[in-house]
Amino acid sequence: MRVAPHVFTIAAAVAVTLLAGRVYQPVRAETPAPMTVEQLAALEARALAAAGSPAGLTAPESMQVQIRKGETFEQAIRRTGVGLEEAKAVVATIAGAFDVSQLGAGLKFETAVARPRGGRGGDSRLIGLTMRTGPASQLTVSRTFDGALRLRALEEKVTHETVVLKSEVKGSLYATAQRMGASGAVTRKAVQLFSHKFDMDRDIKGSDEFTLVFARTVTETGRVVETGELLYAELKGQVFYRYKPVGGGETQYFDATGKNTRSAFMRTPLAGGYRMSSSFGYRRHPISGYRRMHQGIDFAAGTGTPIVAPADGVVVEARRWGGYGNWLRIRHSNGLESGYGHLSRYASGIRPGQRVRQGQVVAYVGSTGASTGPHLHYEIWRNGQRINPAGVKTQEGTILSGAELTAFRAEKARIDRVILAGGERRAGQASALRPASNG
Repeated sequence: MRVAPHVFTIAAAVAVTLLAGRVYQPVRAETPAPMTVEQLAALEARALAAAGSPAGLTAPESMQVQIRKGETFEQAIRRTGVGLEEAKAVVATIAGAFDVSQLGAGLKFETAVARPRGGRGGDSRLIGLTMRTGPASQLTVSRTFDGALRLRALEEKVTHETVVLKSEVKGSLYATAQRMGASGAVTRKAVQLFSHKFDMDRDIKGSDEFTLVFARTVTETGRVVETGELLYAELKGQVFYRYKPVGGGETQYFDATGKNTRSAFMRTPLAGGYRMSSSFGYRRHPISGYRRMHQGIDFAAGTGTPIVAPADGVVVEARRWGGYGNWLRIRHSNGLESGYGHLSRYASGIRPGQRVRQGQVVAYVGSTGASTGPHLHYEIWRNGQRINPAGVKTQEGTILSGAELTAFRAEKARIDRVILAGGERRAGQASALRPASNG
């Protein structure tokens, strides 16, 4: 696990040298016993000490397999070149301790296969198989010294962390947060929140400091297996605390006083790194060379940068439109509409009539149509007329009161304690696929 998920498959494959000259033996059913990282390391060392190739077969080679749609686990194993009897034996070995019906399309596993030497006919031989069954759990099938199949389970210990990430902006907030270990989802949420208050290109400088607090689960070897939601974000004096109402409902973000930080319209619609490359007003067109009115704002950003809806609305258009290339238009409240040009593609499910929520990814930056490079052309319309997006006024959200305010203050105090302590850690368990039923 310290090197790569497939190292155990290779270790089992190398151990096959001890099987030279032996015939295939029946499956040995065995209840899987958890192995520690240290035990697996010792197994690998013994296997490497006996390195070689099986008689009549090539040295084992690693092959990654993914179960295809409509394919069984057994059929996926057969695609490695092993025979039907051997594939059934492997499935039976795993089924003795694990519910193989959970192994559906899309699941990947690593195999080590030895093939007949000199291009001679015949089936290949499966030497080992490794399959991840959960964020911190894995099954390994290998051969014993007498040729039987043995199943081993590895379950890593996990720790639940609340991470407090503090830094100055270096380049862009998005890039800085990701370099420091924040997930894409956490970073996008932070940028979305800050976009209610700032123009993320013009208002944020390299010396500005920010703080992000989020939960994550890591294994004992330091691998992140799950990242939770953003709990807190701070930039230039603006703070955002995550809070879920006591009676249920949508998770929201509030300032220190319990005021909803969500405004009616976000300042910018991009969730990643970008810069404003052209403002609203007259300019010399970069392609035609003529001076003409630029009725929007251009944001230079890499192809594939997510674009989010600046407010709740309904998709009106998602089509090709002349020089705009792939074009998207969303109708919002109060006579406002937003438009997006030169898109590389639309987000899943985006089509006319589709409702979208503020902050939802709706499309991705591209360079389609009359474009000199990847960027977003962004427009705002009011009652059918284009207006300067930078001039759109926003309204602040509501304020908590009563029992909800009391509950929010308790959650705020908890987050503040975590920030003061620099984070927190506690032992836990990670979810996995279900084991086989005893019934």
